[in-house]
Amino acid sequence: MAFSKLGVVAAALAIAAVVLPLKPPTHLLHPPPVPGAHDRLHASKVVPVAGAFGPESLAFDPSGGGPYTGVADGRILKWEGDERGWVDFAVTSSQRKECIRPFAPELEHVCGRPLGLRFDKKTGDLYIADAYFGLMVVGPDGGLATLVANEAEGQPLRFTNDLDIDESEDVIYFTDSSTAFHRREFMNSCLSGDKTGRLMKYDKASKELKVLLRGLALANGVALSKDGLFLLVAETATCRILRLWLKGPNAGKLDTFAELPGYPDNIRRNSRGEFWVGLHTKKGPVSRFLLSNSLIGNFALRLPLSFQQLHSFFVGWKADATAVKLGEEGEILEVLEDTEGKTVQFISEVEERDNKLWIASVMRPFIAIFDLD
Repeated sequence: MAFSKLGVVAAALAIAAVVLPLKPPTHLLHPPPVPGAHDRLHASKVVPVAGAFGPESLAFDPSGGGPYTGVADGRILKWEGDERGWVDFAVTSSQRKECIRPFAPELEHVCGRPLGLRFDKKTGDLYIADAYFGLMVVGPDGGLATLVANEAEGQPLRFTNDLDIDESEDVIYFTDSSTAFHRREFMNSCLSGDKTGRLMKYDKASKELKVLLRGLALANGVALSKDGLFLLVAETATCRILRLWLKGPNAGKLDTFAELPGYPDNIRRNSRGEFWVGLHTKKGPVSRFLLSNSLIGNFALRLPLSFQQLHSFFVGWKADATAVKLGEEGEILEVLEDTEGKTVQFISEVEERDNKLWIASVMRPFIAIFDLD
């Protein structure tokens, strides 16, 4: 019986490999709209990141300047307005001779790949989660970032992803998505059943680094609650937001804060204490099937498919965009979509500021701005 089931799985995946180059039935395989969602993100304004690709995270400095964003060639750019556009602010690697193409995944370990960004509002320093180099920092004037940490409890950081800063406690919380796979292998981590992600705490004064959580399925976005009582961490492969209580009677307890209709990336808190979560893609028939059993996912990884083909297969052959706003208790308050992917696709972060949503995408050469009015 087990053999026959696996035979069916193998056949289905083999057929998919043959169908991939053809035009697939997206109306059957693409995830449907989220019930109750508002299909409005197509009205967003696009701001190209000229000569760059994949603005993954967005951060504004303490004086309101920016946003700043990290791109695929290892640079961190600053937005100087429509007249000046994007200007170079910082880099995470001094070895930049080969870092001349906007998108070259095979060079990420050389050029660096800055992902999550957060400013320390007291010092103006920018802390950076570089996927390959670890937790880094650069001063208010930019330049070459310096290393803060590249290992935790004797184990190297392999896929540093996102962070948040508790300025009252002077500590930084950040994620290492996997101890088995690098960033350019994130599909491998997702499909293989990898659960080696970690959540860390770094004390800026003592320079002590402690692992708070292990065994996470692609640990991703991080956000501290407004009152500092709990910390949220996105577990991408399970479509969950986990809550780790830091203070109070529940201190040390871990629970599920929210179950989401898709695969979460970064989490960002707004001024009211609510949380915006960018979904890389929604759950659909293909992704549910691939993640239903690690044997299936690992079989898919062995098929003769390029990253682009495998990723297209996973998302149902169609790009779209979904942003979810969560309340302080994890309830879904609002879902915004671009169901046809006309303007926005593959959201990695949503930052609410001045009644606008600033939207980043790790797989597109632009950011988007959506007016909430």
